[in-house]
Amino acid sequence: MQLTGAQIVIECLKEQGVDTVFGYPGGAILNVYDELYLHREEITHILTSHEQGASHAADGYARTTGKVGVCFATSGPGATNLVTGIATAYMDSVPLVAITCNVGVPLLGKDSFQEVDIAGITTPITKHNFIVKDVKQLADTIRRAFQIARRGRPGPVLVDIPKDVTANKAEYKAIKPEPVPPLTDQITEADLDKAVAMIQKAKKPMIFVGGGAIISEASEELETFVSLVKAPVCDSLMGKGAYDGTKENYTGMLGMHGCKASNLAVSECDLLIALGTRFSDRVLGNPKTFAHQAKILQFDVDPVEINKNLTVDAFVMGDLKETLKAVNERLSHKSIPKHEEWLSHIADYQKKYPLTYNKDGLSGPYIVEKIYELTGGNARIVTEVGQHQMWAAQFYQYQKPRHFLTSGGLGTMGYGLGAAIGAQIADRDTQVVNIAGDGCFRMNLNELATASRNHLPLIEVIINNHVLGMVRQWQTAFYQKHYSATVLDDGADYVKVAEALGAKGFRVTSQAEFDDAFSKALAENGPVVLDCIIDCDDKVLPMVAPGADISDFLE
Repeated sequence: MQLTGAQIVIECLKEQGVDTVFGYPGGAILNVYDELYLHREEITHILTSHEQGASHAADGYARTTGKVGVCFATSGPGATNLVTGIATAYMDSVPLVAITCNVGVPLLGKDSFQEVDIAGITTPITKHNFIVKDVKQLADTIRRAFQIARRGRPGPVLVDIPKDVTANKAEYKAIKPEPVPPLTDQITEADLDKAVAMIQKAKKPMIFVGGGAIISEASEELETFVSLVKAPVCDSLMGKGAYDGTKENYTGMLGMHGCKASNLAVSECDLLIALGTRFSDRVLGNPKTFAHQAKILQFDVDPVEINKNLTVDAFVMGDLKETLKAVNERLSHKSIPKHEEWLSHIADYQKKYPLTYNKDGLSGPYIVEKIYELTGGNARIVTEVGQHQMWAAQFYQYQKPRHFLTSGGLGTMGYGLGAAIGAQIADRDTQVVNIAGDGCFRMNLNELATASRNHLPLIEVIINNHVLGMVRQWQTAFYQKHYSATVLDDGADYVKVAEALGAKGFRVTSQAEFDDAFSKALAENGPVVLDCIIDCDDKVLPMVAPGADISDFLE
């Protein structure tokens, strides 16, 4: 049947099982929005306050569900406002399809009103992008975009459609989406056998879990693998929840703000097994001394990550869920040492170097621990970026995957509130809490209006120290306390801001006030903001200086 380009866009979204789109309309994309109006019972559109909020919300939706998140924007500034969210998704391997509309084909390249080469702009931060100048190619392009976003290591794809293409007609026939099988073609018997031999030989193995374990839905296989290898487990920021953080052999996060037990264990192990992690600089510290006593065995789906940041001794290439299945099958027939002395040694480190903080007064760690207690550890925690992000990683015990959403690679301030909206839309039955700093909250606080308009019961916890906390911490440690442009004590009243944008607001200055306010927030049916005042010089500890050995902690 003959359909317009706009109709084809909506029909293709329905083909792909899309039930929610986040976006902001404008002139170039009006044909698509007009068609979306006719299908509003099938596809819910969430109007955000800003296009960046739409891209972050689509990201949060994708991380929560494992499905592809979808966002819409119009041409020019509408499209460019998506860029930070697209880059965030790219760095953290989040499946996203961003659909933008541009000026008509005859106006392209003429500096037309609200024209921008969004395909060119986003080339370095997408898995692929398209500009569709022929309506006959539109359906297949959208289908391909969803395939690319999901295949292998996921990521964002952008489809830019000139306005006249959304009005032109072409023949359309519905096609059932092809399944996206896990990548297994590069898994070899030789690589599997070498991995098993290294594990058998190891006397002090350490397992390091990254975000790939969550993306590949490998938590069950990971638990089996850990039980077979009999090793301590640490994780990256992105890997939180892949392995149950309440287990005795879980030592905590690794890296710059990692737990001492994890950093010391990696520094002393003789085999480091890295599962779905890219060895970022915040993990490695000094790559020349990282895990210097160990052989390194890496499991990853992306060939680019092998030997990119760290030279490894062996690797297994392919989807982590599938590679762990294959390795587990082989290990189940092998005799693996119990590593009792090694496990006991690391357990002693855990007892000797627990995460601690000053129990007097209100602080970030206290707030995070109390959120864990009052939600029973079942909330979906979202964060912005900074000190509060590290406290949320350190002091909340994540037991399940997809319950910790944060911008790990790009470190995007302003990510959390939009992502929390996407998470709460995706899962209305689970409490979503966005933990923010006051500096981050300022960046996209307008999305509170989105949460209010949609009656979302998310809780926004602002850990407010009236400074850019993590930058101030670096200025204290490395810049002789030159607090240049990091003081935010300007009298902004976030309780009044919350109320003005349709949310409830509480200001808390003590532990008792926080306990009471958070308990009240849990009972609300709409968004609540807690403005929590803490000391400006509270620090995230432990800390390793950038580029230093991860066992060399700043005191």
